[in-house]
Amino acid sequence: MRKKALITGASRGIGEAIAKELARQGFDLTLTCLNSLDQLKELAGGLEKKYGVSCHIFQGDMGDPEAVDRLFDGLNRLDVLINNAGISHIGLLSDMSVSQWRRVMSTNLDSCFYTCRRAIPLMVHAKQGRIINISSVWGQAGASMEAAYSASKGGVNSLTKALAKELAPSNIQVNAIACGVIDTDMNRCFAPEEMASLIEEIPADRIGRPEEVAALAGQLITAPAYMTGQIITIDGGWI
Repeated sequence: MRKKALITGASRGIGEAIAKELARQGFDLTLTCLNSLDQLKELAGGLEKKYGVSCHIFQGDMGDPEAVDRLFDGLNRLDVLINNAGISHIGLLSDMSVSQWRRVMSTNLDSCFYTCRRAIPLMVHAKQGRIINISSVWGQAGASMEAAYSASKGGVNSLTKALAKELAPSNIQVNAIACGVIDTDMNRCFAPEEMASLIEEIPADRIGRPEEVAALAGQLITAPAYMTGQIITIDGGWI
């Protein structure tokens, strides 16, 4: 019986790369997006054709508990949960509206609570499971002009560590990947000169590729069960 994985925010970037990696490993997939449904359909169709896996797609806001409930109502088994859905916000905290703050927290942190809450009973029943939360180096170090994003990812890191302790007796491993600057749409807000200046700070002398994050996620899925509660940084030696 094929294993099943759920990847949120899977239509592009890191989520898309992880979907390709898990399909390559033979997982049947459930993939979500908020706005990019056509892209998600194209991805799912391509993965089914190339790897012979099944791909169920779902459009909805993972920061909405009712949407997450609808998503999980269609799942009766889940081996791997990848919490990847996320957004950023750049600007002074004093200029940020309450609705903007709540949107960042809802998408980046609340979504992890909603999906984990529904995934855990399925994994406990199976006596095994893996949860991987996609985080950021800013959740550890904090970033000027990205206070809300940093706070949300710091929350993801703390949730990861706490939940790992809670679920270890049930043979469910919970880890997070703290990404540095990765070549995704989220980081295309930087002007070329800003990106060049940023790259100068990175010892690897380049930004990361989504496929590298996906490879790490794939390794975490098969890592020893004793490895849990870890925040693993992939940033080219930057932070």
